[in-house]
Order: sequence, then structure tokens, then C-alpha cells
Amino acid sequence: MWFKNIRVYKLSAPLSTDPAVWEQALAEFKFTPLTAQEAVRSGFSFPLHASIKQYCHACQHLLFFALKRQEKILPAAVINEEMQPKLEAMEQEKGRPLSRKEKQSLKEELQLSLLPRAFSRSTLTQGYYDPEHQWLVINSGSASKAEDVLALLRKALGSLPALPWLDNHKLNTHLQLWLQNQALPQGFMLGSDAELKAPDDEGAKVKFSNHLLSADEVQSHLQDKLVTSISLEQADAISLAITDDGAIKRIKFHDVLTGQNDELGWEDLTARLDADLMLMASALNQALLSISQQVGAAE
Repeated sequence: MWFKNIRVYKLSAPLSTDPAVWEQALAEFKFTPLTAQEAVRSGFSFPLHASIKQYCHACQHLLFFALKRQEKILPAAVINEEMQPKLEAMEQEKGRPLSRKEKQSLKEELQLSLLPRAFSRSTLTQGYYDPEHQWLVINSGSASKAEDVLALLRKALGSLPALPWLDNHKLNTHLQLWLQNQALPQGFMLGSDAELKAPDDEGAKVKFSNHLLSADEVQSHLQDKLVTSISLEQADAISLAITDDGAIKRIKFHDVLTGQNDELGWEDLTARLDADLMLMASALNQALLSISQQVGAAE
């Protein structure tokens, strides 16, 4: 349950904080397995644990939810192998090469015929609503996956006035400053990873890992490149990388933090998961608050 990559959205209007309202709304869009002829399907599932049958789990003031996505796996190599003899047969029958449109139609028909035999893969994307800060925090580094969650939430709740959590123009300026070890968010220190990219058409890139970022060989790249990702650290709490589009990636929680609930054990699964959730959310929220106060929210 410890989030590894997140996308954060700021709400311009509050949502309901009643877990019963959320439970009913999400249940109407609950996940059901794929049928034989379907390629992909999404729906809300149980965020805490498969044995805890709640679509919305309230933990103190936070509301946790999860989107389950199931898709059929059809490797391109398999499709191409099945398609080649059919393609050759049709071209021989017609006495000419097939057009691009005809090839695409043949490929789509073939994919449909293969779907019932394809393996399926499921993923669970969790998130929580924090009414105190009016944040939606989605456990995914992918913008498209996070948007899928928001889209179904919008259908379920009827409205979801979600905006980017940071002003990206201001963020880009701060990333440059942070690499110079200036104006860091409160409680953070500079990490050891950074990525930079030239703003011209060629877009030359450079990446530093486990590197002293104050070194001249790193700082010299600021003359002609923009910082696209940089790592930050909080002592005994959390380390993360923030990208120029506001994503938070490679989140690591310090052992001092993650071990605080070990004495609780796992006899009461809900109690232990709740305790871990609150530790995680508290650390994330403190980090997000520090960053957003320094950068400024999107308007």
C-alpha cells in the first residue's frame, strides 16, 4: 500500500466527505471481469484488501479508493505470425497487394478472433481524497492512468473539478533553483539524481544518478539545459523525484518511518493497514504541502 509514484490534483470545489455516499457511487461503477470478446475493462475495486469489501475506505479524514483495470494481452509477434498467412492468401485471391485500410481491417478481425484465447492482466491503481488540503492523490506516475481514474470518478460522483496541483511554469523555475541548492522546499535537501534536457529541437539530454549534484560537471549543464527531474530528500522520512510536469516518482519511505507500526503485527489486518495508510499519507501530505507552498498551486 506504500505508494511509489503519484499524480496529484487540486480540487477547486470540495467533494462529499461521507463514506456512505462514496461507497454507493463507486459501487455503481464496480469492476466486473472481461467477457470473451472484450479487450479492456475498468471499474472500482477494494482499495484496502481483497478481503475487505469496501469500495471506499475511510481512514480518519481520508477516503481511499481504487480502480481495477483488466486487459487482454495480445503480443504483436503473435498477431503478426497469425496474420501473415491470411494476408498472403487474400493478396493471392485478389491478385494484388492489400491496401493499408484492408490490412488494418484484417488485423482488427484477427485481434477479435484471438481475444477469447488471450491471457488477461489486471492492475490496481489506488488513490485517496484529502478534504483538508483538497487533494486527490493517485498512486501512478502515468498521467494517462491517473486521468482514467479521474474520468471514472467523475462519472461516479457526477462532478470532479480537478486541476493540476502545481503551476508548471513556476515549477520549472524552481527546478533550476533546486539543482543549484537554492530555495529548496522546507525540510528538504537536495538528492543525488537529476535529469536535464536542452530546449532546442534536438533536445540533448543528460542524466545523473547517485551523483554529487553540486559538482561543476552537473552545474555547467544549467547554461543550456532545463531540469526535467530532480530528487529531494527528507531525513528519516521520505525521498522522491519531482518531474517538470508535477509528477512525483521513485518515492521511498525511510525504514524509520515504515517500521513504526511493526509492533502492531498483522492479527488485525484492517487496523494494521489503517495505521500504515496514515503514516504514508501523513508523510506524503507533509512533502506535498512543503513543495506546493514553495512553488505555488496552478490557477
